[in-house]
Amino acid sequence: MRSPRPRPRRVSALVLALVLGLALSCVRAGSHPADIRQAAPAVDSATVALWHFDEATGVRCADAGPSRIEATAGYGTHVNYGRFGSAREFARDIDSFVYAPNDPAFDPRGGLTVEAWVLVHAFGRYEDTPIAARWNPDANQQSWLFGVVGRKLRPPAVPTTGPQVHATFVTLATAGQLVFAFQPQEASQPRGFVSAGRLQLERWTHVAVSYDGALVRFFIDGSLDAQYAIHGRIQTSEAPVLIGNAFDTRRLSSFSGELRLDAAADQTPYYAFEGLIDELRISDEARMEFPGTGAR
Repeated sequence: MRSPRPRPRRVSALVLALVLGLALSCVRAGSHPADIRQAAPAVDSATVALWHFDEATGVRCADAGPSRIEATAGYGTHVNYGRFGSAREFARDIDSFVYAPNDPAFDPRGGLTVEAWVLVHAFGRYEDTPIAARWNPDANQQSWLFGVVGRKLRPPAVPTTGPQVHATFVTLATAGQLVFAFQPQEASQPRGFVSAGRLQLERWTHVAVSYDGALVRFFIDGSLDAQYAIHGRIQTSEAPVLIGNAFDTRRLSSFSGELRLDAAADQTPYYAFEGLIDELRISDEARMEFPGTGAR
């Protein structure tokens, strides 16, 4: 007599849900799946501002830092899955930005670090696309700028050469490198620096730049990438922090109920960042270590 065939085991709904959830989380994280050594940054004694961008909806972006400097997103951005929780997704649109009003805490005292997790969809068509900056057209409204070098296209590939206001910072750079510029407190021309490494498209990467008054240092995924000796102080200014774009923030208006650029201003998104930005932190010291980035 034949023994009965064993019944096929049923995969429980819980196991199936776990498998699907893991697969979905990898998709949400892009082509660079989460590392068990990675974690979102936390507020510490050096933190000036930290935007987690974990809001589910709306344009308000809460600051977890001590000053609670709430930022406002332009309607050209939207919420998407981030490196940790949610993130802000930016597009090639003049109204794609996040704006944080000026605060005395933004003026560096002992040093400066700007860091974020970024996933770049496309490198900019002009000289760069800022991740974050305190930089308006007037010299006394310029402190620092941190971004990604663009493709520096020329007509007929683009309709116009653009304003070229950041061109001197990236003269010898290539698309995908990081760029940092600052205006010295002492009267002189702005200083610009670029990383050695280049970012990969569609890959979550932790990027950071620090300055302690003597050295500019770039970090990629928590590891030192390049450093430059330069003495001086970053100029204090009344410039706000603008994330994911560059234009004259004095032309912003909330008259219509939404924060947007004045219709009379140039609406061409020369410097609009295309991609996602998550966990943007500004610190008032030059950090050398970035726990949670997966650096070995």
